[in-house]
Amino acid sequence: MFCLLLLTVSLLGSSFPVIKNRAEAIIVGGIEAEEEEWPWQASLRIMRRGSWKHLCGASLIHPNWILTAGHCFGLLGTDPSNYMIQLRQQNLYEGDNLLPLEQIIVHPYFADVRSGFDLALLKLESPAQLTENIQPVTLPSSSQIFTSDMECWVTGWGNIDSGVHLYPPYTLRKVQVPVMDALTCDEEYHIDSPFDSSERIILDNMLCAGTIYRDACQGDSGGPLVCNVQDFWLQAGIVSFGENCGAPHRPGIYTSVPAFVDWIQSQISAQEAV
Repeated sequence: MFCLLLLTVSLLGSSFPVIKNRAEAIIVGGIEAEEEEWPWQASLRIMRRGSWKHLCGASLIHPNWILTAGHCFGLLGTDPSNYMIQLRQQNLYEGDNLLPLEQIIVHPYFADVRSGFDLALLKLESPAQLTENIQPVTLPSSSQIFTSDMECWVTGWGNIDSGVHLYPPYTLRKVQVPVMDALTCDEEYHIDSPFDSSERIILDNMLCAGTIYRDACQGDSGGPLVCNVQDFWLQAGIVSFGENCGAPHRPGIYTSVPAFVDWIQSQISAQEAV
């Protein structure tokens, strides 16, 4: 029923097993991002057919640290040498400046996307060189609540619709999406669903965002959902999973950053103290 959002489009030179129904697309209903926007956006790469191909979206949250989805490491494991990071890039593969990883920390309770613990921290071998176009996103407090009246966007690279590949030069895309709390989203996902009404689909450590024809989708895994809160962009979620991109009653499902911000900060503090 549900599907990970790993990229399977042929233009990126890789193919991954996915559960049916999640369509080969990422930013649905979006437009091209401006070059000065989203300076925290990153691309997680793997070696495929002799070059480093985009695997998942990610976000820079600290000069040394990247945040992404835990399920991005289900194929090759957590050996840092299997991966590289490309920081903010307007067009994929154009002027790559790939950064090696020192460490990958997947949340210890992550079992699958439906567990809700779908996040991972990546430590860069060397601190990122911050510029006007490369800056960390601000993390919210654990008490931050994101509501449907906030301006929220999800960004990424990949198909622009089901089965429609993003054309060269593969420019970063964005789409504004309404945020939905876990309980309301759970009610939506029970519409026309085989799940019993008493069984939670959307857990409290998740949040949802998107509406008909405006959604993140397969290929955007690990990318950031950010919301404008009092003129500051805060990362609200991490693209995790969903069903039928942009379909009625099926908004995209994200790992809730407020639910895990204490864990994120504790891991960074512990590693930085070493």
